[in-house]
Amino acid sequence: MTKIKFTLEDLFDLPGGVIYNPDNYKPLTSVSIDSRKIKSNALFVAIKGKKFDGHTFIKDVIKNGAKAIVINRNYINKLGYVSIPVVAVPDTTLALGSIARIWRNKLNTKIIAITGSAGKTSTKEILAQILNEKYNVNKTISNNNNHIGVPLTVLSTNNKNDALIAELGSNHFGEIQYSAGIVQPDFSLITNIADSHLEFFKNRAGVLKEKSSLMEVTNARKGIVFINNDDKLLNNYGLKLKNKVTYAFNNKADIQGKIIGYNSLGQAGIEITSSNKVLKLYSPLYGEQNAKNLLAAIAIAIKLGFTSTEIKSAVHKLRAVDKRLNVKLLHNFMLIDDTYNANPESMKSSLELLGRINAYSKRVAVLGDMFELGNNEILLHKKLYDAIKKNHIDSVFTIGSRMKHLAALLKNTNFETKHFNTRNALKSFLLQNTFSNSAILVKGSRGMKMEEFVHVIETKEM
Repeated sequence: MTKIKFTLEDLFDLPGGVIYNPDNYKPLTSVSIDSRKIKSNALFVAIKGKKFDGHTFIKDVIKNGAKAIVINRNYINKLGYVSIPVVAVPDTTLALGSIARIWRNKLNTKIIAITGSAGKTSTKEILAQILNEKYNVNKTISNNNNHIGVPLTVLSTNNKNDALIAELGSNHFGEIQYSAGIVQPDFSLITNIADSHLEFFKNRAGVLKEKSSLMEVTNARKGIVFINNDDKLLNNYGLKLKNKVTYAFNNKADIQGKIIGYNSLGQAGIEITSSNKVLKLYSPLYGEQNAKNLLAAIAIAIKLGFTSTEIKSAVHKLRAVDKRLNVKLLHNFMLIDDTYNANPESMKSSLELLGRINAYSKRVAVLGDMFELGNNEILLHKKLYDAIKKNHIDSVFTIGSRMKHLAALLKNTNFETKHFNTRNALKSFLLQNTFSNSAILVKGSRGMKMEEFVHVIETKEM
């Protein structure tokens, strides 16, 4: 299969670009922003980040074999003599996006883009594992889903890949539109619309406005949009779209799911009906949120022509994503590591999972602050009280300036509760106490680094 090549004519398409030494240019087959990972026939794009400025490594990348470089035009007078082609642009970060868009147009790969308030990474990973049954799949690594990560994901894709699953993240208006414009998806999916990044989006209507840019770009290129009909805002938005596939557990949909029960560990049995065909399976993942993520992934797999046998085989092999409802069955207790991030919706879902676990006699939640919730952050933390009560959580231990408001509500109740003002105090408490015959959930926003407390609890087993 012929490699994708970035030509001199492609460079002419970079907005505001001026090309020096064009006569020395030869078609390039890779693009990098990392001076340590230069391949042969590579184009290096010098990006200025928070910690490093790629322009300071230009001599190194040329020495390491880069055949052309893209730099900020303000740097041209500092560059000195180089023999390889140089493209000076107004903004190298935007140039990287343009390069990725050009690269995308050379791909024959089926591109699937996923965003949402919660579950996008888990859905991406579940879908990748399913499609790997018969496809060569590329995907977003970790959560490299921003204005830098999305272009790099596209540029890491080649025509050996049957599918690319690109995760798109956002916490400011316009970011999804930018990323979707680069990815130009054939399929797109928004997992849900919830109270996330409200510091910037204000409310769920703002979240929908931002996330729906993905559907608009997909619709404009006559791609297929997958609509979660259980989400009221997405359901209503989907009414105006023609080229769509709907899926749901609780509302009518093209791909109809039904949870037929949970086992004592909180794993769901699922029945899925599509075109009068019924698929029954047991999810090896935990909780209702993962059942929703699984249904979304299966909806895409069905549309791609995967058989029930192929889907069942893939689901049987599924494993949880690190720090996302990652369940560890230890010597005499269950530890639920859901520490990657948190918002009110995902926190509620995780507490619901904890409430469904009947294999252990005690349910314990170790909770840290949720970030980027705007003016309602205290109220949204307090509202977790209802989920804690509804799901019969026995013990709640909290940390963070926002969680102290939830702790105050819990203080004069029947719950065992304690708030910790320092990380060391919570660590000491976790080390000194036994959690025999307990299911323990640890969750909080990324900045709270709740995985450190998971490690403390695991250490008790050593």
